[in-house]
Amino acid sequence: MLNNKQAVLFDLDGTLVDSMWLWTAVDETYFAEKGIAVSEIEEFQKELEGMGFTDTAVFFKEKFGIEDSIDTIKKRWVELAQDKYCNEVPLKEGIKEFLIYLKEKEIPTAICSSNSIQLIQMVLKAHGIEQYFTHSITCCDVAASKPAPDVYLAAASALGVCPENCLVFEDVPMGILAGKQAGMEVCAVEDSYSAGQREEKKKLADYYIENYFQILDHTYEVLS
Repeated sequence: MLNNKQAVLFDLDGTLVDSMWLWTAVDETYFAEKGIAVSEIEEFQKELEGMGFTDTAVFFKEKFGIEDSIDTIKKRWVELAQDKYCNEVPLKEGIKEFLIYLKEKEIPTAICSSNSIQLIQMVLKAHGIEQYFTHSITCCDVAASKPAPDVYLAAASALGVCPENCLVFEDVPMGILAGKQAGMEVCAVEDSYSAGQREEKKKLADYYIENYFQILDHTYEVLS
């Protein structure tokens, strides 16, 4: 999997940390505060897959007629999510060991996420892994959110690495598509939130793992 790879790029939620669940809780609280009724929040969230933090705030503001500014909406989401990110969200199994391995091999890494930079920084610091990442780039930093390849191409450029020499880790189809459209190989990561999309993920990706130990012991699934 790592042959000829000069950089490794990670999505955050559902890929690096087990955090997809918390956005259901955040949305439930936020909707309750605003008096907005949404019957199936998890189904609604699928509409947002891959959408950047700012784009999501714009979507909420327009769809639900929220009077708050975009910055105010994002600030409230960060407030609702920060404690969970720092105290309730675990790392994916084996990720720290894999990051140590990449550091030892002098393979640079970057975060490429749809989340906010504040929450990315919080969760990396909370788990003591910020030193393993050279860059953190969000979809707010580029022209188009996932499944467009922009965030991954920006990371490759920042690291000075050709896209074809990058390996991407992603947990949902829109993210996998973003990596593939950037011309990169993609390893799909098992996550309970996207369990129903497992077969779709496997059709799109080059590799599949249930945990990061499988990379170190070479038991990962080769898909193509």
